[in-house]
Amino acid sequence: MNAQPHDLAAVESLLAFWRDAGVDACYADAPVDHTHIAPPPAVKAVQRATASVIPTGGPNAADAIVEARRLAAGAATLQDLAAAVAAFEGCPLRGLGATQSVFGRGDPKAAVLVIGEGPGAEEDRLGQPFVGKAGKLLDRMLTAAGLIDKVFITNTVFWRPPGNRTPTPQEQAVCAPFVERAFALLQPRAVLLLGAASAKSVLQTDEGVMKLRGQWKEWRLAEGAVSAPVMPTLHPAFLLRQPQAKRQVWADLLALSARLDGSG
Repeated sequence: MNAQPHDLAAVESLLAFWRDAGVDACYADAPVDHTHIAPPPAVKAVQRATASVIPTGGPNAADAIVEARRLAAGAATLQDLAAAVAAFEGCPLRGLGATQSVFGRGDPKAAVLVIGEGPGAEEDRLGQPFVGKAGKLLDRMLTAAGLIDKVFITNTVFWRPPGNRTPTPQEQAVCAPFVERAFALLQPRAVLLLGAASAKSVLQTDEGVMKLRGQWKEWRLAEGAVSAPVMPTLHPAFLLRQPQAKRQVWADLLALSARLDGSG
């Protein structure tokens, strides 16, 4: 039997309500083993579209990293570095729907370097990191901790991953020379890492952010004798989904603030 038009409209409205309410699964009469369910068609389409252009450590990736290092080394200021990032063509994310590079915002002489994962849709539109809902939450928390005027904010990659997915380690590796140059130019007193992808990329670890957060680590560049204490914490986008975790991030920000004040 074919559904009537008004029935279809009602179904579409109900599905939209469920989606906005956070419903992401329907339950049948019998249990389903979700560990063996294939990704949705949209996810598979993105995977197919990006598989052939994401570097996997081959010659193209190596050449891109060499070029990134050359451009980064030539930047004498953070403004120069932003221009070098915009001119860099070696990151595959450039060709996957991003409209512009998104480098950083904040005080170019900041005491704290904040590193997130990658830009989203709002960041891609405005050309600045953390300006969407997650960014507004981050700013409110930094303000409450007395840190908002002491930070420079960037990401591990500078182009929006398709569908706001997590950047791959290969994409992060291609952009890493620019992140390291920002660290060397700024020479911050501390670094705040937002989210698992950021923590794993900067600290070169496989440990999860839940285990890393709240613990001081060290980031030391292989060249230039630049180092700083590092505090990994949860990403503000995660806090939008899990508000109860805000107390953990708040504790991390207070520890960071105390460290800057010399009392921590």
